[in-house]
Amino acid sequence: MKALAAVPVVGVSWSNFQEERWKTDETAMKAELGRLGAGYVSADAGGSPEKQLADIESLLAKGAKVLVILAMDKDAIAPALAKARARKVPVLAYDRLIESPEVFYLTFDNREVGRLQAAAVLAVRPKGRYVMIKGSAADPNSDFLRAGQQDALAEAVKRGDVQIVAEEYTDGWKPEVAQKNLEQILTRTKGQVDAVVAANDGTAGGAIAALAGRGLKGVPVSGQDADHAALNRIALGTQTVSVWKDSRLLAREAAIAAVQLANGQKVQGAAPWAGGERKVSLPAKFLAPVAITQANLDQVITAGWVSKAVVCKGVDPAKAPAACK
Repeated sequence: MKALAAVPVVGVSWSNFQEERWKTDETAMKAELGRLGAGYVSADAGGSPEKQLADIESLLAKGAKVLVILAMDKDAIAPALAKARARKVPVLAYDRLIESPEVFYLTFDNREVGRLQAAAVLAVRPKGRYVMIKGSAADPNSDFLRAGQQDALAEAVKRGDVQIVAEEYTDGWKPEVAQKNLEQILTRTKGQVDAVVAANDGTAGGAIAALAGRGLKGVPVSGQDADHAALNRIALGTQTVSVWKDSRLLAREAAIAAVQLANGQKVQGAAPWAGGERKVSLPAKFLAPVAITQANLDQVITAGWVSKAVVCKGVDPAKAPAACK
């Protein structure tokens, strides 16, 4: 691709670096911006919607000509959008929807992520009592994921093969919150849980810890993000699937789109979309996710996402998936 005309400063507001993947995103984004000759300034809100507003004010003061925002709270971010509008600074909603018509939305297809998660769990546990461990209620992705999960489970639920016995949001996507929520569900259900559809790898880790604490083995659990620990759990057989959204690709696409927006250009491959809660039409671009199970674990290794040593750590050679042989 040809370098784009101007050399803008791209301001990036990260919600937090709690999840492993955001560091991966940042590394790839900075590299692509460097290749395009653009500047990079950033701030980490540390999980605080209030700090994120102050961070964005600071990024604007530092000369950001476009903002890339990973919103901690979809509603609390509104004052920052008003400040960006006043300064005619375009905004790219990164991975998480900010439902405003002037915002450009770039993400993976999160409803499809949910479909892939639930379909993989359903394939190994076609009948039983399911628990849905959702993401943060403040993140629109949580409901997109849940809708996709329902797409995959609807027929099994209608037949009575699957019963959804509980579902809980996970404040801040925190693994310890997911663990506590599932522990309480296991208490209420007397441990009668056959499958857990967890929204991401962090919540999956919390869910798996809760199951282990009750001595429950063989319960399929989903996730997403292809965190290294989750890929190892897949190899070990304690997690069923992680939906891989190669965040290096998303970050590179964001860097290119940010520079195009800063230069007043249209983003290639974008189209109007109005699939949010309020049905606001905004320009968007979606990338395709991939479900990773024991059957195709080698895909993330071959792609350089993670090393074989990390994926296969502690795996019993007698029970090893093909990727670890």
